Amino acid sequence: MIIECPNCESRVDCAEKGSVDIDIKHTHIPTKFVLLECKVCHSALLGISEQIQTGENDWEWDSASRLWPTPETEIDWDIPEIARNALIEAKICFKAKAFSACAVMCGRSIEGVCKHHAPEIRTLAGGLKKLREGGIIDERIYEWGEALRENRNLGAHATTEKVSKDDARDLLDFSVAICEYVFILNAKWERFQNRRVKN
Repeated sequence: MIIECPNCESRVDCAEKGSVDIDIKHTHIPTKFVLLECKVCHSALLGISEQIQTGENDWEWDSASRLWPTPETEIDWDIPEIARNALIEAKICFKAKAFSACAVMCGRSIEGVCKHHAPEIRTLAGGLKKLREGGIIDERIYEWGEALRENRNLGAHATTEKVSKDDARDLLDFSVAICEYVFILNAKWERFQNRRVKN
């Protein structure tokens, strides 16, 4: 059975070590939890698979979707497209080990945050300052944004310096955190405050 192994960082063939059929309400598609062992690194994986029709009377188990180790979270749909698309591409670049490209896309996502709030802004540095002055981000988030800006420049320009895997991972985490802070947590805080006022 094929599944994505986080240790191998690719989709690999796995040996099925056990399974449990599950009854999903309102569907007649046979589905099961599967305990798998990666044939490459021998890691244990837990997945879910369902049967798919491959012919008029032929069925087979589809590739499993990994449940454990927990897959990386998806990018929240509440993040506007101008920033969300860059985050998705940053994740794709990281997975492909294109760490400088990942840094560039992380910087682009934060530029999207700035453009969303101030379309007239022409530079990332200016956009971050405007977000801080407008109270949209605090000093700590501003510092994260500055680190992203500097590393975006490192990745975008022709130099002999490289963005390491660890730095790319941190930059990606910072980018996601900044977008979630600005577009999701701020909105939740406002809703929370409004409920308190009504009560």
